[in-house]
Amino acid sequence: MWRLKIAEGGNNPYLYSTNNFVGRQIWEFDPNYGSPEERAEVEQARDHFWKHRHEVKPNSDLLWRMQFLREKQFEQTIPQVKIEDGEEISYEKATTTLKRAVNFFAALQADDGHWPAEIAGPQYFMQPLVMCVYITGHLNSVFPPEYQKEILRSLYAHQNEDGGWGFHIEGHSTMFCTALSYICMRLLGEGPDGGLNGACTKARKWILDHGSVTYIPSWGKTWLSILGLCEWAGSNPMPPEFWILPSFLPMHPAKMWCYCRMVYMPMSYLYGKRFVGPITPLILQLREELYAQPYEEIKWRSIRHLCAKEDLYYPHPLLQDLMWDSLYILTEPLLNRWPFNKLRERALQTTMRHIHYEDENSRYITIGCVEKSLCMLACWVEDPDGVCYKKHLARVPDYLWVAEDGMKMQSFGSQEWDAGFGIQALLASGFTDEIGPTLKKGHEFIKASQVKDNPSGDFKSMYRHISKGSWTFSDQDHGWQVSDCTAEGLKCCLLLSTMPPEIVGEKMNPEQLYDAVNVILSLQSKNGGLAAWEPAGASDWLEILNPTEFFADIVIEHEYVECTASAMQALVLFKKLYLMHRRKEIENFLIGASGYLEKIQMQDGSWYGNWGICFTYGTWFALGGLAAAGKTYENCLAVQKGVKFLLETQMEDSGWGESYKSCPEKKYIPLERGSNLVHTAWAMMGLIHARQMERDATPLHKAARLLINLQLENGDFPQQEITGVFMKNCMLHYPLYKNIYPKWALAEYRKHVLMQL
Repeated sequence: MWRLKIAEGGNNPYLYSTNNFVGRQIWEFDPNYGSPEERAEVEQARDHFWKHRHEVKPNSDLLWRMQFLREKQFEQTIPQVKIEDGEEISYEKATTTLKRAVNFFAALQADDGHWPAEIAGPQYFMQPLVMCVYITGHLNSVFPPEYQKEILRSLYAHQNEDGGWGFHIEGHSTMFCTALSYICMRLLGEGPDGGLNGACTKARKWILDHGSVTYIPSWGKTWLSILGLCEWAGSNPMPPEFWILPSFLPMHPAKMWCYCRMVYMPMSYLYGKRFVGPITPLILQLREELYAQPYEEIKWRSIRHLCAKEDLYYPHPLLQDLMWDSLYILTEPLLNRWPFNKLRERALQTTMRHIHYEDENSRYITIGCVEKSLCMLACWVEDPDGVCYKKHLARVPDYLWVAEDGMKMQSFGSQEWDAGFGIQALLASGFTDEIGPTLKKGHEFIKASQVKDNPSGDFKSMYRHISKGSWTFSDQDHGWQVSDCTAEGLKCCLLLSTMPPEIVGEKMNPEQLYDAVNVILSLQSKNGGLAAWEPAGASDWLEILNPTEFFADIVIEHEYVECTASAMQALVLFKKLYLMHRRKEIENFLIGASGYLEKIQMQDGSWYGNWGICFTYGTWFALGGLAAAGKTYENCLAVQKGVKFLLETQMEDSGWGESYKSCPEKKYIPLERGSNLVHTAWAMMGLIHARQMERDATPLHKAARLLINLQLENGDFPQQEITGVFMKNCMLHYPLYKNIYPKWALAEYRKHVLMQL
């Protein structure tokens, strides 16, 4: 049976941590763990998900919840309440619902103070990792039989009814994810017509019916070339010489968005080496299965620009295709011949130096899952027996997550992100005396997770920004600063600093708070908006060079409504408690940030959300930021328009529900099924920020009734549609959102609406 372990590093000599592994969450399979009843409970959860997988596609993340609730002997002792039609919500019933939610959430807290959770949803994370360890010969040691069984379970669970796999679990089938999933099933031992319910047969039919893998997007062509299922001649160039370009050029790596930079760094190394894994009998079989014509007859040069229409979100402009053709026809042949091949050797060495630097500064976690598999393979290609590859292997478990729908590779982890909002939701409940130990552990986790140093050495020459004082999205070992994670972590520490230390623990040292403020201030752009990871400012025209087909706006860093609004709220709170520290800079920051939010508001009054779905999410953040800066319904047109948008999008069932399609299509699209409880909570909190209860509380009463009546018997809330997104076109599953946001919205409703009646 599977068991989740927290903050453990074991005795692996290739594993090291900056804070004793606080926040680390890894799964292990123990054949002797669990009673027959407990195992039956797990099988029941798996069976329930399978039967309803086409109705609710995200899992409820039940396995670790069952384990934690069992270990803590949790029992919900507060009776459930319902609000009948026509009944007014009483303060007592709202309090009962809130206490039940708080009790349940407190029981889910890990010993190190964070709340574990899956963060997955995209369907192209695990397959490259399987390919990587297949190539290196470590497939069966990294993924023993029980692991392989769970990976296959996940693939079967999320196969669409047409036989393909979507870019994410709720998406239509794509060539990229269908081809990768088919290959993954075959590498894990399934035959060409194997898999549950004919999974392989259906997948291969989908691939061939849509033109074969010659139509796979560029990232797919890269992995197929690495695996020996495509020739490198079928890929557009990714010259490693990019990493030795002079810094004055507009296309220099330092001007790229960090995730784009980190993906193409190892890709360019592997391309420059023209690395191909072992051509095994299975690879030869796959060459026959994946193409509509014999492998030897394919004209590889002609497939470079092909992309299935199902995958195409960002069509490449003609200028970009001309650039790739020039590199392919003119530059690459030169760089592979003497004396220019000396330049290629130097470029490969420089690229590898950057890879090693990033690996070391993330404790071999890397910035994210796409980069993890590529960087790990690059280290193995450089030295198959080297210590770097072994350090990479030691961090593979950090990415793996097991739920009732099987094993996935996570983007990495959302430990700090979820904890920051979870703690604020608990504080909003007002039950400090009852949940003191929970708050204290959460406080300790937040403090232990702050990044204490900048990246090592001359980090600016490695294209890195300051990180000292920041919080990451996940844990301290990850090391990558994020502006809104820093703002939410700072908010938690500031709020808790005003409370009795005997209840919530000692407050954070002011110098550490100052460091966090410094990171936030450093990330504001001239337009007043806040970037997420590194300062924005590169030329927008560089986005023309976006080499992917399924993402938009990934070449350079941008400003985001959520980051800007989070920072505004954090700095307003900081200013109240530390009035004189960088006072003028903070005031100027708030003026610029308010102007930015007002400027980017959509015509319909909403704001586009970049990390959650979508306009509902962005509008909640924006209204919170504007309220913190003193903007009200009475003195700010943007607030009036934001409120109007939310009121007009409330659904007939009294909640709010927005389709994930709003994100790629950049226009508001309601859910067809009805409301979503997380979206409802975001909208409620946005309206409360704008003091809607002082004008007409009816929309809030109606939404609160919906949330109260949706609560489950044990205090949990039901899992509904996916709620997270990144880069406009790919959705992320945050299972803790259903526990954090309805509780938070009800806490704010109880405090600001019911207590004022």
